[in-house]
Amino acid sequence: MNDYVAEIQNLMSQANALSVATPVRIVACLTFTVLCAAIIYLVYRFFYRGACYSENFAVLLVMVTLVTAMIILTISSSVALSLGTIGALSIIRFRSAIKDPLDVGFLFWAVVAGLTTGAGMIPFALIGSVFLAIVYVAMTLLRTSGGTYLLIIRYSDDAASAVENVLATFSSRLKNKTRYKDSTELTLQVKIKRKNTAFLEELHRIDGVDNCVLVEFTGE
Repeated sequence: MNDYVAEIQNLMSQANALSVATPVRIVACLTFTVLCAAIIYLVYRFFYRGACYSENFAVLLVMVTLVTAMIILTISSSVALSLGTIGALSIIRFRSAIKDPLDVGFLFWAVVAGLTTGAGMIPFALIGSVFLAIVYVAMTLLRTSGGTYLLIIRYSDDAASAVENVLATFSSRLKNKTRYKDSTELTLQVKIKRKNTAFLEELHRIDGVDNCVLVEFTGE
């Protein structure tokens, strides 16, 4: 029995010795983690198409990637520290609500990048980050080729016929209609190709059109 226990302790000590977080390993791991975090940060900064870009969230993505890599390094270097780390993380609660669903994807990307670099799978982390960046950028460019906007127009009853003639020249979907005493306000969902907004000038030239606003529609 004693020999069996000694053999288990010997195997555990060998496993710990193989995964010791040496200074060289730590520096190499964090260096490649920063590269992956830089890819995530640049993609989020230059290709984000949400309602409102947040620089704080972009910085958070870098921090999450580094912190995750440090946690994995800690867990892989010591069994005792791994149990303590898991116990400490289990009591953390996050109260901030994520408004954009795409932000959840970027958070998962940051966590996975930190996990893979912390575990020593550096080629997989770099190739995976580059591949995800290419896919996201391509989908973003394809999505923005034909933008969806909200057209808000308010006009008097005398201009109703002229406004309807202009609106008939492009595809639109009614989202809201507000009727006032002697005027009407419409909210329409329209698709614009190549950012062609010439119809706005036509609407403004109509007598009786009070205002005409075009806002990018993101579904939020």
